[in-house]
Order: sequence, then C-alpha cells, then structure tokens
Amino acid sequence: MITAAIPTNERFRLQALKSLNILDTEYEKEFDDITSLATFICGTEIALISLIDKDRQWFKSKQGLKVSETHRDFSFCAHAILDPENPLIVNDARKDERFRDNPFTQKDKIGIFYAGIPLVDKNGFALGTLCVIDSKPKELSERQLESLKSLANQVTILFELNKKNNDLEKFQRKLKRRNESLKDFARVISHDLKMPLANIISTTDLLKIILNGKLDKESMEYFDYIKTSSFSMSNYISDVLGHYESESLINNKPETFYLNDFLKEIVALLSIKPDFTIHYPENNPILECNRLALKQIFFNLIGNSIKYNDKDQIVICIEANEDEKFYYFKITDNGMGIPKDEIDTIFDLFTTANMVDRNGNKGNGIGLSTVKKLVEKLNGTINVTSQEKVQTTFDFCIQKPI
Repeated sequence: MITAAIPTNERFRLQALKSLNILDTEYEKEFDDITSLATFICGTEIALISLIDKDRQWFKSKQGLKVSETHRDFSFCAHAILDPENPLIVNDARKDERFRDNPFTQKDKIGIFYAGIPLVDKNGFALGTLCVIDSKPKELSERQLESLKSLANQVTILFELNKKNNDLEKFQRKLKRRNESLKDFARVISHDLKMPLANIISTTDLLKIILNGKLDKESMEYFDYIKTSSFSMSNYISDVLGHYESESLINNKPETFYLNDFLKEIVALLSIKPDFTIHYPENNPILECNRLALKQIFFNLIGNSIKYNDKDQIVICIEANEDEKFYYFKITDNGMGIPKDEIDTIFDLFTTANMVDRNGNKGNGIGLSTVKKLVEKLNGTINVTSQEKVQTTFDFCIQKPI
C-alpha cells in the first residue's frame, strides 16, 4: 500500500475546507439524494461525499457504508485530490500497487472498484471527492462517468450555497448585535439628553420672566430660539428611540377592534385643532391584527399629513378594504405634496424632502422610515403618490394573521 502524498497547497486547501464549516455537520437530504443517485447511475454498492481533513476523511453523505470517517492513510480519495482536474478510476484495486494492500481491499474486500471525482472549489482547491465503490472489479461507461462528474459539480455548488447561507447567518447575527447596541445607545441618549433639554426649556422660561423688561426685544427673542431648538432636539431624540424600538412592536399578539374607534384615539393623541377635517372609512371595518404596530404606522402618517400641510383647512381622507389575506389602507391629504425628484427616497432613514412643515420646522427623516419598517415586518408593502401643492396619498397593506 502506498500512502497518498500531501498536496503542495495543503495548508491553503485545509483553510478552504474549514471555511465551509461543513465538517462534522448533520447529514442533509440534498447531499444524500446525490449519493443515492450516484449508486443508481453507476450500479455500485457504495457512494460517498468524502472530505479530506488533516488526518482523516469524513463523509458528508454515504450510501452503503456504516462508518462516518476513516484514517487518511487508507483513503483512496486522498490520492484522487492530488490531480484535481481528472477523475481517479481504479477498476481493480487488487492489481494497483497503491491499493492492493489497503485494508478496504484485502481485509474488508469492499474497495475493489473505485471511481472518484475531485470536488474542486472556485479557487481550485480539491476538498474531497464524490466517489463510487464496489466489491467487484468494474468499468464505468463514458456516459456514467460524465453523469458522475455532473453530480460532483452539484456537490460543489451545494457547498458554496451552504457557505453563503452560513456567512449570511453570521452577518445577520452581527447586524442584530449591532442593532441591539444602537438601541441601547438610543435609550442612553434618550435618558441622558432629554432631562437636560427639559431643564434648558424650563430655565429659558424662567429667565424670560426674570429678565422681562431688562433686555431689548431682539435679546428676548433668543430665548424663544433656544426653547424652540430644545424642543426640536427632544423630538428628534424621541423619534430615534422610537425607530429602534419599533421592532419590539412586531411581537405583540393580534387584537380585534373597530378601525374608526381606533383612528379617533390616534386623532385625540395628536391634539387636532379646529382647522382639521378627517373622513373616516364609511364601512368602519373590524380588524384583527397587531394593534400597537398599526397605531404607530397611522400615528406617523396622520401626523405627517397635518405637519406638512399649508392649507387653511386640513383635510384627510382614510379608506380601508380587505381580501382573504390582507388589509388595505389609503390615506390622502390636501397638503404640500412631495417633489418628484425626492419621492423615491422618502422612506430612507434620515432622508427628508427639502421642505419645512407648517410651523417652519424641517423633519428628521425618521418617521416614514419607521413606518416602512413596520409595514414590511407585518408582511406588507407601502407606496406613495403625490402631486406637489395639491395632495399626497400613502397606500399600504398588512397581512392578516395566519
């Protein structure tokens, strides 16, 4: 018996193999289907997907063999990976000096015939083989060999897909940890900055009272500027916190409620002034959905319809429909509208249309991003159409509980 030589690129080959994170994983149907098909096509007793580790060969899939790994010194596949571009065919191992004294040939008498196709990754490293084995001498037809090569190609594709999925899962876990860190940061900011801002606002009012009549009009206006800026900063902090905490709303269980009663609660929270008219859905449907998440969506959309409205009389119309799977909502206002060149980015975080609200303040680009995130988490979609200086319509849907 001749032990296979170590490939010249062994260190890098092993790194490539380890990067797949596939060694010692559970058996998977996708790989087992391939080895099952290999035994059928080639008419052999055994088929293996064998990966050559440092001191062993480990089988990701096996047909007709009980053991899960063997020592590398006895491996036919260790010889096969030495020539990644060509299959290794051993018609009768008893006549081949490399294998005639191999335990699988002499003692177990299962390794008489062997055909192995190297499994080569995109960087050219032979990681192992797809091989078929039989206890009798055998020859494969050209068609059988080509089919075996095709199956081996499918194995390498599966390896790459598995690696991409693993990398994606790692990235998602990392992103989740980072998102949690941002949430924690937002909470700290909310706690540590909002209280000082409240102190600034109250101190500003106190100073105005104390200094009333002692400063000129322009100087007194600076206090109003400080107060307005402090309120804007406080609202900005609240919106950032709301954005990062919005995902927690998704975990709430569905509730059943009348839509119009629900909308009137939101209008009451917004402290609507008399110059406001809202038309509720005539059908007043009963909804069964995540009430708190939907509340956050409507609160932002109705709030925006009021803030970005330059008409003397604000008018908002809300429509609702449904089918077997989704609830559909439409909110139309007679406000400022959105410029055409900015409508495609209106849902991007921290992106705002180049306009100020009816009080002269510019938005922070958080509210609509939060709305879009919540809608998508509820397995829905949201779209906007707008005619500048005339109206804006938001259409969105959310999936019903399954």
